[in-house]
Amino acid sequence: MKKITLILLFVVLTQGVYWAQIRNVNSEQFRTELKSNKNAVLIDLRTNDELKSKGKIKGATQIDFFEAGAEKKLLSLDKNKTYLLYCAGGGRSGDAAELMLKNGFKSLYNLENGFGEWLKKGFEVEK
Repeated sequence: MKKITLILLFVVLTQGVYWAQIRNVNSEQFRTELKSNKNAVLIDLRTNDELKSKGKIKGATQIDFFEAGAEKKLLSLDKNKTYLLYCAGGGRSGDAAELMLKNGFKSLYNLENGFGEWLKKGFEVEK
């Protein structure tokens, strides 16, 4: 009986680890998730200069990944929400998603080829 209880306890405690993941998606998939999941949080990891010159996806909150304190800002977010992350080309957002996954975040989407691909597709941008 003790063995079964320990196994069940292990399953319960590790359940979130098995379900947590990063979904690396293209622009079309990212856009679909953004439109269908009204509770998702959209995070732009680019610098102020990048935002000023090219705009951003409507509704995005900026956290400049290169700025001091960016890691602390990311890790202070609600770990149970779904996050849609993007940067210019997918590198910073991929790194941010990995950091967040390692720190207990459950649902993460990374725009694989970044805002550049979003622009090439002609999807909506806010300046």
